[in-house]
Amino acid sequence: MQVIGITGQTGAGKSTVCLALQKRGWAHIDADRTAKNLYIPGSPVVERLAAAFGSQILTTDGHIDRPALAKAAFSSKKALETLNAIVHPAVTAAVREQLGALEKAGTDTVLLDAVALFESGQDALCTRTVAVVAPADVRLARILARDDITEAQARRRIEAQHAADWYLARCDAVIRNYPPYALEDEIRRVFPT
Repeated sequence: MQVIGITGQTGAGKSTVCLALQKRGWAHIDADRTAKNLYIPGSPVVERLAAAFGSQILTTDGHIDRPALAKAAFSSKKALETLNAIVHPAVTAAVREQLGALEKAGTDTVLLDAVALFESGQDALCTRTVAVVAPADVRLARILARDDITEAQARRRIEAQHAADWYLARCDAVIRNYPPYALEDEIRRVFPT
């Protein structure tokens, strides 16, 4: 089974690329969605996050308050490292389980959509890695249109991540998701039929 890691900065368009490639019949694992599924009240991940960031990241019924967690996690480099140290191992274990089930089902190609593909070690699960990149101003506009956050919060998220060159140095290929490049042309260039 071929596992293609799709990574890049927030707002670059990883999910958009994966959606286009799913039309080819390829399976898709979204590491962020996998993480959200681990946020079950009372779970070890939730307990560790609450211990690290305080009860203000929980709703009254014990669920993760995602905006509150994001605010706490993106408040400093150390806070983001703490979040990653808690979440990455649990997400990687869950991704391994999903890959095992897909392989058992006879799936040929799986897209692993993960912003922290390399930081989490999930790149080791991949046969190929692809970076999706876009300039900061394009990503900022996309984040503001997609997420219910302020421009200052969006900028903090962007600044907390690696520069595009970091991804380009680690990935096997790159998809440029910004003008003047046409996304479909870029996808065909990297993934010829």
